[in-house]
Amino acid sequence: MTQKIVIVGGGTAGWLAALILGDAKARPAGHPAPDITVIESSKIGTIGVGEGTTAIFRQMLQHFGIDERAFLAATGATIKYGIRHRDWRRIGHHYDGPIDDVEAVAGQGIDLYALAADKPLADAHLFQHLMNRSRAPVAARNHREVPAGPYHHAYHFDQSLAGAFLKSQAPGVTLIDDQVQSVNRDALSGDITSLGLESGQEVTGDIYLDCTGFRRALIGPLGANWVSYGDILPVNRAMPFWVDLNPDEEIDPFTLAWAQQNGWMWRIPTQGRYGCGYVYSDAHTSPDAAQAEIETALGHAIEPRNDIRIDAGRLDNAWLHNCIAVGLSSSFLEPLEATSIHGTIVQLMWLARWLSDAKGRDLHNAAVARQVDDFRDFIRIHYVSERRDSAFWCDVAATHPQSVQDRLAHWAQKLPDRSDFNDFPGDLPHVQEQLYRPVLDGLGLLNRQQAKQVLARDPKRRAALRKAHGQLTKDYKRAAGQCLPHRAWLNSLQQDQAL
Repeated sequence: MTQKIVIVGGGTAGWLAALILGDAKARPAGHPAPDITVIESSKIGTIGVGEGTTAIFRQMLQHFGIDERAFLAATGATIKYGIRHRDWRRIGHHYDGPIDDVEAVAGQGIDLYALAADKPLADAHLFQHLMNRSRAPVAARNHREVPAGPYHHAYHFDQSLAGAFLKSQAPGVTLIDDQVQSVNRDALSGDITSLGLESGQEVTGDIYLDCTGFRRALIGPLGANWVSYGDILPVNRAMPFWVDLNPDEEIDPFTLAWAQQNGWMWRIPTQGRYGCGYVYSDAHTSPDAAQAEIETALGHAIEPRNDIRIDAGRLDNAWLHNCIAVGLSSSFLEPLEATSIHGTIVQLMWLARWLSDAKGRDLHNAAVARQVDDFRDFIRIHYVSERRDSAFWCDVAATHPQSVQDRLAHWAQKLPDRSDFNDFPGDLPHVQEQLYRPVLDGLGLLNRQQAKQVLARDPKRRAALRKAHGQLTKDYKRAAGQCLPHRAWLNSLQQDQAL
């Protein structure tokens, strides 16, 4: 029997849902393609000040056979190799978090050697050198492009443009340009029976996906409960704005996360401008003072697009009755590690497997709760800082959760490895040691002396790792030097698409 899925809200989350849930390879064998309807209103705009992804987005494009060059040209997207964290440990210090998993390719022990040898963990990462040189992920050889290496990169883009592109890649979906006016429910079961639209049309389905963001237009009326992270994550407002990108300015292939007196600022480059924002604590500053703080840091005035009060957290159950919240309807965290779109893709991959499973609702709710809680704990680790130059940083230092303190105590004795993390549902990409290590190293929280002692007990292994680390660093520096400049390569994609 064909399942009828109604998705309310387009944008990135809604059109990702249409693509993934309509994918024959994502659902269990033998299950027919669902009938998918997207209700998206052209009257509802978006803030659109930049979004970063993880590498799973590129893997998804490849899975659907979507040409990366066409995606970059159509959306004005740029390449992202990682995040540069400025002033988090202390003012004047920065560290990078490249997202290529070197040990997955080169074998275990590369990070351990770097730690023991007093070298930054990122030195043996190809993406670190591409970040340093602002290079594209390809080199030109014999009039053709060759990849810089074996790793998947990520992207920066404007959400509205990305949503429109994904929409163009979702054939066979029924689109209704309208807004939901009423959510009609069965009096006994509580399930949604139909949606009443402003036009007077009534839409029925078997499963309803709420992709309406903070409005939670479907799952809110069903009595969804919010689990707040306000006691763990210290920021609760966001002030987004744009900054011009000069026509001759090279485009950094990384997200900048710049710690400030009362929070931190993001800067995400697209091909036309920087999408920026200040995420801050209103217990420590006011909106006017926050704007003045950012203008002082940047050296010029800004025009805030909004000033949004945020309540970081998640729904206690993302799947309630026959309604499933996806994207910002389900959870919200400060955009420090590009968890939003990553989490959405993973959740939709679970749904594709579990929609027809009798235990699917329980499996999904437990998995989403685990995922977002893990994101929360990873983000909080970034705030373990030496800074005490403002009341905000002093208060943060005095309120680290016990779970964070326990993990840091454990990792003070050993380098984080996979045994420190429980298996993740579906073995899908998640926050594990490969992401924690550069953050902990950048904040000075790893035990270099312990690493020296470990390798001192095995001189043969130390020698092999020294050779491997040196060769990787040399090869990746050379490869990055041969790659095309980032902006010039992006410009060439625009020209190719215009032909």
